[in-house]
Amino acid sequence: MTARATPEEPVDTARCPLLHVDMDAFYASVAVRDRPELRDVPVVVGGGHRGVVLSANYPARAYGIRSGMSGGEARRLCPPLVEVPPDFDVLGPVSKAIMETFRGFTPVVEVMSLDEAFLDVRGAGRLFGTPLEIAERVRVRIFEEHAITCSVGIAASVSVAKLASRRAKPDGVLAIPPERFAEVVHPLDVGELYGVGAATRERLHRLGLTTVGDLARISVGELRRMLGGHLGGHLHALAWGADRDHLLPGGAGTFGFGEGVPEGSMGAQHTLYADTRDRAELARELLRLSSRVAARLRAADKIGRTVAIAIRWSDFTTINRSRTLPEPTDVTDDIYRTALQLLDALGPRRLAVRLVGVRVEGLRPRTSLGGRQLVLGERDPGWPEADRAVDRATGRFGSSAVRRASLLH
Repeated sequence: MTARATPEEPVDTARCPLLHVDMDAFYASVAVRDRPELRDVPVVVGGGHRGVVLSANYPARAYGIRSGMSGGEARRLCPPLVEVPPDFDVLGPVSKAIMETFRGFTPVVEVMSLDEAFLDVRGAGRLFGTPLEIAERVRVRIFEEHAITCSVGIAASVSVAKLASRRAKPDGVLAIPPERFAEVVHPLDVGELYGVGAATRERLHRLGLTTVGDLARISVGELRRMLGGHLGGHLHALAWGADRDHLLPGGAGTFGFGEGVPEGSMGAQHTLYADTRDRAELARELLRLSSRVAARLRAADKIGRTVAIAIRWSDFTTINRSRTLPEPTDVTDDIYRTALQLLDALGPRRLAVRLVGVRVEGLRPRTSLGGRQLVLGERDPGWPEADRAVDRATGRFGSSAVRRASLLH
């Protein structure tokens, strides 16, 4: 483990209270940690016949392999590539343990995903020292306790801390204090800014805004006229490192398995074995995913009011649609019927579907759900009781003990 990219001068907590800690190639690092014979071998987690690369270790990255790349393309770039399936029974507990390590330094931890979080250390100086000293302590603790490395960015705002950790990789620390922001960040391509994706980068380049400095030199009013009120204002703030400087403890939640999922949303997604336009096949997949998400909700004693789906077409473009229910739910049938309605609302499928995802958002404790009043003439279908009977059976005899008939196909 080697410290690199450290700042030239000490950085005090008052000026740079935020740390962004990001595990280095987390999925692959955990897989290699548990299989030392793969340490110097190009390894990806994911890939496979139809899947995408979830994580690539650094020997694999030397071949140009990156997360999000199809398994087929990764194998073409590196024929000796070793593909390892993700093991969330291992990754989940490791992630939770890492987040607890963070909380040993500060209670203000905003979890962004399974392998990254922001830490507010403005109250930790007396115990642990400067932000740089805390960053080094975090790196050492993660390596000692979990045998993987991480990189840490230190800054006064969320976006700058994220940018700093990315540029510190792998296994390094970088601080970008406010007085050095323009010097360090303005020469960078606008695509380096946190949250600026490929489409926004291309749009900015077409406008002649290639570097962050180009963006910073345009007034906020002009940017809003060029790009729209919200985007123009947001990009102006990013170009000056003036975005959010406080954290939201907990986590936002995603389709994946982040520590913060129960507070925000729970979801599941699946890459199909073969692209398809077949509604019946897509409906079965939505039912399977809805069953999985609903079971996780009930296990966490959560309910949610908004159902969302993600559809990735065969050309790899992805769309998301959502609908808010009259009442929050953890019932499989409620989630499935809404997800199917969202799918049908997309209209005729111009392209085949490659990936399907289902998510429930706006979670709250189930204790907040009062008894729902049935509409006059409405029959209680009994789905909540059926779901809980299935939960009891699968909890005792395994996940394959009970399943819907349509999923036996």
